[in-house]
Amino acid sequence: MLRNRVIPIVLLDGYSVVKTIQFDIRRNLGNPIVVSRIYESRNVDELILLDIDASRENRSIDLHTVEAVSCECFMPLTIGGGLKTCQDIENALKAGADKVSLNSIIFENPYFLKEAVSVFGSQCIVASIDIKKDNSGEYVLFSNSGKDIKFSLEECLSLLIDSKVGEVLLNNVDLDGMMTGYDLDLIKYVSSRVNTPVIAAGGASKPEDCVKAVKAGASAVAVASIFHFTSITPRICKEAMANAGIPTRI
Repeated sequence: MLRNRVIPIVLLDGYSVVKTIQFDIRRNLGNPIVVSRIYESRNVDELILLDIDASRENRSIDLHTVEAVSCECFMPLTIGGGLKTCQDIENALKAGADKVSLNSIIFENPYFLKEAVSVFGSQCIVASIDIKKDNSGEYVLFSNSGKDIKFSLEECLSLLIDSKVGEVLLNNVDLDGMMTGYDLDLIKYVSSRVNTPVIAAGGASKPEDCVKAVKAGASAVAVASIFHFTSITPRICKEAMANAGIPTRI
């Protein structure tokens, strides 16, 4: 039986852990090795580590940090940030990553997704898409690195299907760090259009939000703020899911 996952998401601004609000306001939370050690002790399903400044600064995530985190983590580790070539992905995997998350390169070179999948396999490639609403209330793609996006959300979803990526990390920028609940409509919309597991991110405020996200179509929930700033733990979220009849590993 496939189990739905609770995945802490750790954001870096190079070497420090940060938590953003709507991809703008930042709060520094210290050392990624210490943070990853805490999550390892809590027996989480997976860990996502993303350098949110890497693409904007034209560099890749620091591999020494990846190596140090992977030494602390025995759960699957997904890393992302500035990965633009197959060599970048290979270096990340050698540093200890199990999967890689690709974001900015999707807008720079849409064909790279298919190339990455063909070289490393679907199970290794996570397509990360950031979405917000425009002034008319329509969902549009957003680039944190400032890349010019030339295609629509529907075209992006078609690209993900065609590329056969292993997972989609779906983040609502408007809800990032707000702790007001996931965008259930967005989760339903995307999960109903791709034949790929969706990891919902952005907005979790309580364990029940994780339940709602999975019932809306997510295969996993990515959580940050409530783990950083409240007493809620991954186990509490998974217990809420299990109590709601959702298969999960406790």
